[in-house]
Amino acid sequence: MSEKLQIAKKRPRGADGYKIFSIRITEDTLDRINHLSDQTGHTRNELIGLLLNYALDNSEVVTPKP
Repeated sequence: MSEKLQIAKKRPRGADGYKIFSIRITEDTLDRINHLSDQTGHTRNELIGLLLNYALDNSEVVTPKP
């Protein structure tokens, strides 16, 4: 008797906590990300996530003085 293949229903897009969207960046920025990707073995997507999280964790909003 063979076991049946169990296939779970596919989760809707975004159900994994990730959202897909596009951004515009300069060619120089893309080149820098690609270079970092080549050096580290991380995908561009992984690096962009790491870089964004670092920037968000190390940012503060300041009020300009008049």
